Order: sequence, then C-alpha cells, then structure tokens
Amino acid sequence: MTVDSDHLAAMDDRLDRLVNLDVGDRGIEPLFHAARARQAGPLIGAAADALLAVPEGGTVILTTGSVSRAWVSATIGENDGPSGAAALARAMVLARRATVILVAEEALLGPIGRVCQAGGLSLVEVEQARLANAEGSLVVMSTRSFPLTDDEGPIAAMAMLEELEPDLLVSTERVGRNRNGVFYNMRGRDYGMGRARIDDLFDAGRRQGIPVVAVGDGGNEIGMGNVADEVRDHVPFGAEGSCACGGGIGAVTTADVLVTAAVSNWGCTAIAAAMAARVGDRRVLHTPEAERRLLDVMTAEGLINSTHGIIDDHVDGIESATHLAVAQLCTALVRRALT
Repeated sequence: MTVDSDHLAAMDDRLDRLVNLDVGDRGIEPLFHAARARQAGPLIGAAADALLAVPEGGTVILTTGSVSRAWVSATIGENDGPSGAAALARAMVLARRATVILVAEEALLGPIGRVCQAGGLSLVEVEQARLANAEGSLVVMSTRSFPLTDDEGPIAAMAMLEELEPDLLVSTERVGRNRNGVFYNMRGRDYGMGRARIDDLFDAGRRQGIPVVAVGDGGNEIGMGNVADEVRDHVPFGAEGSCACGGGIGAVTTADVLVTAAVSNWGCTAIAAAMAARVGDRRVLHTPEAERRLLDVMTAEGLINSTHGIIDDHVDGIESATHLAVAQLCTALVRRALT
C-alpha cells in the first residue's frame, strides 16, 4: 500500500526512538539528540532514503568489523557490526540490485563473510556480483581486505575508489581515529594494532563528494565526528585529557547521515525496516528469525560479546532475547506499509 508522508515520518521517528533506548546504559541518548538536531529529522529515515538513492545496479562500499582485543590478537572480532552489515547488504541488493563490497581486515573477512552468507548472500567477485545483479538472478555481495598501516591506507583508499567508483559508502560499528590519529576502545585503551585503516577510505570519499552513511553506538566510530562535542561532554573517556594521547576516544570522521543506536546492529535492523516500508517489500526486512540465525553463526564463528569478552550470543552485554525483540518491534512498526 502507499504510505503518506506524515505516516512515514511518524514511523521513522518511532524507529529512531526504539533503537536509541539506552538499554545498556552507555550514554547514547545525548548523541542521539545531537544527531537528530543536526539531521533536522529522523535519522533512520534519512539513512533509508540515502541507501535507496543509490542508482539501480549501483555500487556500495560497506564496512564493519572491530578487532576487539587487538593487543592480545588481531584475529578476535566482535559480534556487534557483522549481523547489521549483513542486513544492510541484503536490503541493498533486494531493493536496488546494488553491488555491495564489504571491506574489512583480512583476518576478519572470513567470519564476517560467513555471517553474510547466513544472512542470505552468496559471496562472489565484484564483476560476478555486477552480472548477477544485472540479471536479478542471485542475491550476492563481494568482500575486499584493506591495509593495516598508516602509510598504506591513503594509497589503498584512492585506488579502491578509482576502481570501484562507489555511489555510497556505509559504515556500521567501525572504529575511527581520534583527533590525534589513535584508535581507542570504550575504556580508553589504544587498540589500533592490526586494524585496517578504513578511515582513509571514508575521508577520501568525503573529499570526493561520495555520500556517507554511518551507524555507531559509542562515540568512537566512523561518523561520530558529527557529534564530537557531545562525545567529549557525555561519553566516558571522551573528554580531552582522558586518554593517553590527550585526545579522548571520539572519532573525527564525519558522515552525511549518522545513525546513533544503543547497539549498532539495531540501527541497521531499523534502516532495513524503513527501506522495506518505502519499497513495499517484506523481503527487505531483517526479521527476528534472521537475527536468531546470525547470532548463532556469529557465536559459531568465534565473534565475541565485547562487553564481557566471551563468545556467546549476547551483543554488547545485552541478552539475545532483547535483540530478537528489537527486530520484532521494527517489523511491527512498519507493518502498515507492508500490508
């Protein structure tokens, strides 16, 4: 059915408020209010519109993945990010037949790729993905690794943008550098070792005028440069002088649309729901059943609940039932548009 603009705006507003409920008591709400004021409207709706503005058959570079305990091992990733990225990739392919290329560290591409497969996407090379999308015969995506050093990052960024010519850059739960070039976790610890310098890709894309959508939940992710003052004032270790380098944990990279969420995966679930409502296609939803499957696969792949440092199906220390409930509520909030 056709949904009028007033109902669409109300739906977007409810999705915003749902995914910014600070269940984990991490201080997301000041960042949410600041991002809303900057966007001058619902964040989820703005993100969905940006994703749907990609031309039919266009190209999207998507990133996620956090080397959660980098000082111990550069192969240990967390489970906030991958399921949300899978949901967005699937939504982009179904809604726009977009060629989606997920970029992360080589060490994390295996588990993240298998999460995306569990989300319904076959993994193929870029040219194969473009062929499949032109035919509409498969739901597919590609993956690429990105370098780990400050020297290699800018060069690789320019080469990737020149080769792929993306229409949109999307980041979810991807840690970014602070103003002194340091990658900090939420406890104010430097964990930049073994981390792909994907900030360089997004900064270069911004300079070229490529639109950027970013999702984050803590203040230290790509896109949080939009709300730098609020990160400094409200997030633990966000203030100047609170970390070893003196710069705080806040990431400086900005975005055209910043979606805040209590858990980054929730922001992606809500964006997919808003996209489904706009195109009138239930397949675009990220359902509770899909979330359950991805939680199980992330556990099997050894992605950790980063709050507790353990492999389980809790994300950011929040039990799995809550994540399923958020997916169910997102579906419920857009049901009128999908009737």
